[in-house]
Amino acid sequence: MPLITVESGKLTKEQKAELIKKITETASEIMNIPDDFFFVSIKELSDENIGIGGKTIDKIKNEYR
Repeated sequence: MPLITVESGKLTKEQKAELIKKITETASEIMNIPDDFFFVSIKELSDENIGIGGKTIDKIKNEYR
């Protein structure tokens, strides 16, 4: 049973559902394994717990606003 883990910032319920659906469909097609065999896990991280280029995501988002 393949396990796919996605780590990201905050997502809506709709985004999570679409992400799980499309990741499963794509992996199933590429790996030639039925959809029912895939386990997808989403780990949400708060913006202050993710950094890029020495800045937290919340600070980067504020700079773009």
